[in-house]
Amino acid sequence: MALTPDYDDDPERFRLASRVTRQYLIGARSLHDHVASKLLDAGASRVLDVGCGEGALSAAFSGTPPFPLVGLDASAVLLGAHPGPCVQADARRLPFRDGAFDAVVAVNVLHHLDDPALALREAHRVLAPGGILLASAISRADSPELAPAWSPDPTPFDAEDAPDRVCEVFAEAEVERWDAPLMTLPDRDAIRDYLVARHMSRVEAAESAGHLRTPLPVTKRGCLVLARR
Repeated sequence: MALTPDYDDDPERFRLASRVTRQYLIGARSLHDHVASKLLDAGASRVLDVGCGEGALSAAFSGTPPFPLVGLDASAVLLGAHPGPCVQADARRLPFRDGAFDAVVAVNVLHHLDDPALALREAHRVLAPGGILLASAISRADSPELAPAWSPDPTPFDAEDAPDRVCEVFAEAEVERWDAPLMTLPDRDAIRDYLVARHMSRVEAAESAGHLRTPLPVTKRGCLVLARR
């Protein structure tokens, strides 16, 4: 079973989350930018972007990616805005042959599944020998400054246990962690939008924003797990 958010029913919430991140990120380098750099450093030549949404990874290359990059997502609505080759499918049943890719990316997507191991095994299957998995996860203690109003619900693939989950399928993994103020929400409207993007109603988000001081730095906590097949 997938713990699927409302991407088809309310794609604007997904888009709001993306806009808030881009607008209030401290510095110009996003997680997708970092993953794109990792792929270039690894010499990737065939990449699968699981949970691609509207193509944030493709956009991180500032133009056409320098290798075939295939997007995959369960949401037909989000795929409608993807700029490159993409397919609607389930991360737990990838419609590709064994060894079809030398890199599989899963940015903040595996926590939507109640059993991420199924998707991890599929990622392992479609990777060629020596291929690399890059999977990110959000910490249960993300955005602590918002704790009076909101905190993340535990998921099956949080930063605290994501490396162990990956190592259940892959022999070993390298972990990059972040724990730093990476965003600044300048006013109450920005805080409201941040909370709405995290499934809070607009009325409740606006009320909660009114009780928080601005500008509000937001500490982002999470990890990127890298594993070789």
